Amino acid sequence: MFAKDIGIDLGTANVLIYVKGQGIVLNEPSVVAMDADTKKPLAVGSEAREMLGRTPGSVIAIRPMKDGVIADFEITEIMLNYFIRKINGKSFLSRPRILICCPSNITQVEKNAIKEAAERTGAKKVFIEEEPKVAAIGAGMDISKPSGNMVIDIGGGTTDIAVLSLGGIVTSSSIKIAGNVFDSDIMKYIKDKYKLLIGDRTAEEIKMSIGTVYSGNKNDKMEVRGRDLVTGLPHTITMCSDEVEEALRESIYIIIHTAKSVLEQTPPELAADIIDKGIVITGGGALIDGFDQLLAHELKVPVFVAESPLTCVVEGTGVLLDNINLINNK
Repeated sequence: MFAKDIGIDLGTANVLIYVKGQGIVLNEPSVVAMDADTKKPLAVGSEAREMLGRTPGSVIAIRPMKDGVIADFEITEIMLNYFIRKINGKSFLSRPRILICCPSNITQVEKNAIKEAAERTGAKKVFIEEEPKVAAIGAGMDISKPSGNMVIDIGGGTTDIAVLSLGGIVTSSSIKIAGNVFDSDIMKYIKDKYKLLIGDRTAEEIKMSIGTVYSGNKNDKMEVRGRDLVTGLPHTITMCSDEVEEALRESIYIIIHTAKSVLEQTPPELAADIIDKGIVITGGGALIDGFDQLLAHELKVPVFVAESPLTCVVEGTGVLLDNINLINNK
């Protein structure tokens, strides 16, 4: 059996794996459930996510990736091993070449940690590429020509904003405000306004079902169940889209401000190209209602949501694996 080339989008919220010739073969949450006493992994991925916030004391559900980087080295290794074994990426005869994506401004030490974790799963060679570049390729942008392309990749742990030209990143910024922070914002808002305690999964559901970032764009309502902080008993409230917009406003404007500063640092010729082509947004955050309209309004540039924002990065790894010469790995 020949070695497979594997592309991995090692995200804070989800891990997606692309196998050359097969396409996307895995898309699972980056969660590992451990036995607190023996430290043995009990479940990985979707199975472990079901346990988040619902485990007895002896079982802990952990997200080993935080803000796009490895927070727990051992558990990341267990997770990667499990996923690679699950797709049969490791057999006795083959050691795959692995391409992993990471946020644009992580340190060399953090890059090495990601590389080492992948090498220890039995990879023959590990390439590391920056996420916004791979997301742009996955979104179908041609970044090989000398013209400006701008991408905003809003993931679970980080938002990466980059201007690309001639196959590389010209200016970029990566901030730790993304999907997970949006969930926390919603939890905090409900706790402050309604004295109601909700979990991560409920917050995510609110964001995806009735969430909007453009005031007056959407007018949906949703029943939210949680624990009343005053009585300590289960309680239900009704929440509307405008409240979600209010809860997310501060974080969203930090992303907009960062996008503005990336544009300000962009050479004028490339900035002119971006006005023509517009900005492409990718990642799970791109799915929040009104994000493209708000960005277009604030940045005065056309903004488009990528065709399949959740899989752009991993599809980009597929393109790069077919053209290994595009990877400028040292």
